[in-house]
Amino acid sequence: MALIIQAQPESSRVYAEVNRPYVYLISAIAALGGVLFGFDLVIISGTVPFFTRHFQLNELQTGWAVGCINLGAAIGALIGGKLSDSLGRKKLLMGCALLFAVTGAGTGWAGSFSAFVSFRMLSGVAVGAAALVCPMYVAEISPASMRGRMVSFYQLAIVIGILLAYLSNYLLLNSGADNWRWMFSSQSVPSSLFFFGLFFVAESPRWLIRKHRMTEAEAVLTQIGGNGYARIESTQITASFAQETKESVSDLFRKDLWPIVLIGIMVAVFSQAVGQNSLFSYAPELFRQAGMAQDSAFFQSIIIGVINFMFTFIAISTIDKVGRKKLLQYGSGLLCVDALALSAAFYWQLPGGWVLLFVLAFIAIYAATLGPVTWVALSEIFPNRIRGNAMALSTLALWITNFFTTTSFPIMKQSLGLPITFGLHAILCFIYFLFVRVRIPETKGKSLEEIETLLTK
Repeated sequence: MALIIQAQPESSRVYAEVNRPYVYLISAIAALGGVLFGFDLVIISGTVPFFTRHFQLNELQTGWAVGCINLGAAIGALIGGKLSDSLGRKKLLMGCALLFAVTGAGTGWAGSFSAFVSFRMLSGVAVGAAALVCPMYVAEISPASMRGRMVSFYQLAIVIGILLAYLSNYLLLNSGADNWRWMFSSQSVPSSLFFFGLFFVAESPRWLIRKHRMTEAEAVLTQIGGNGYARIESTQITASFAQETKESVSDLFRKDLWPIVLIGIMVAVFSQAVGQNSLFSYAPELFRQAGMAQDSAFFQSIIIGVINFMFTFIAISTIDKVGRKKLLQYGSGLLCVDALALSAAFYWQLPGGWVLLFVLAFIAIYAATLGPVTWVALSEIFPNRIRGNAMALSTLALWITNFFTTTSFPIMKQSLGLPITFGLHAILCFIYFLFVRVRIPETKGKSLEEIETLLTK
């Protein structure tokens, strides 16, 4: 046994010496950005009936109020990469934390509808930038042996944020006429924790090396894994920058690369178009329309958050066993069936218990398949030389789709009715099922270079 241990390469030995508690601590603090991501997107679900009555909004204005955050997120995604390269991951995340805190209170105490929308869009900028930079920071700070688990932890943090938003809305429901103002303002609490927590994390060693701050980078790497780890990692990171070539957006549209980019865009678009946004953003409204009392409807929303949280663990535990393609196929197929069931439930006006069952099933399926797998698929399918621009384009498509789905739902609900609305979601799920079956390859167990060869051959 001793000979086997001595025969191991140095890189294998140093990875065994990683300071795991420290990596878990800094990853957990960074993941608070994911908590705010989920919290900010979903907190509005409980406020809809109250701020629409306060500002006397019609369906179009209600959809704009709910969906405008996604336009801000698209802007945040576009500028987040550049700002993180110039300011650093840590400083940008601190700026996002402050923006989360300010815009939460600003939205809650807005005196006019225009001010309300402005603060929501600014909050979206923080969401978009944090959604891009948080997983990037976690990936760059984590040793290779822990990276997949740590990035998955970020996805779990988003789910926790969604659950906390539903819980906050429920607890503040009976806080008076200004309950919706306090619901939005509650966002400032986790935002402040995120801001102060960031004082205790290090800057990304990859960013420090890119800025030629070698001493600081080696100090961070040493704290993560010791001197041997720091020596090996700094050498590899420095070599990777020496081989970098400048990306061009026009590269995305080359004949040999565009089919791959199109797959990424479609994965991003369908991840937001299948119907989960309608459930997350308007859950209490749907339950009330199904005949549930207001208090009961808000409590059912908490159950949605719990189901979303629990079933995310299924994806985390099976994605490397079952495979990305199979989970996307199973998910889109089952969501199609469930959306048809919801359409039938509203058409025949089934009791609220049936609606709750089908909604929970929809959330469970999405959380166990499309939700987490989308981000993993997007991070894997693009060739190294275009990954940055391709991810930015796909993320932009994701936020724009999110905007249109959340904005259009109240209008579709009024003009088409819920049966037809969920019937359309079922059709989209079926189209995605066919797309996954025909166009998306299985990437399970393959290195990024093997995936690139598979997709570009």
